[in-house]
Amino acid sequence: MIVGLCTIELYLPDSHSLKAKRQVLMSLKDRIRERFNVSIAEVGDQDLWQKAVLGLACVANEQKHVNQVLDQAMNVIRSAPAAELVKFQIEFL
Repeated sequence: MIVGLCTIELYLPDSHSLKAKRQVLMSLKDRIRERFNVSIAEVGDQDLWQKAVLGLACVANEQKHVNQVLDQAMNVIRSAPAAELVKFQIEFL
């Protein structure tokens, strides 16, 4: 069993309140959950308006499959117009 963990730091330039930030993140998280069978949650900087840290987890039998799923999820995040990817880190357990 391979567990892939991805920590994603985002900058939300158009967010001017926590409510606006949560709307952007909820849309992004729902899109990723529907498309891929992964767990995703906001795991840091919850009180900042323009910064978000998301945690993404995927479990599979092969590291290659986990890596593909995480890469495809990262492509969805990169293409989101309301969020800019600052940095990300992928770990395998």
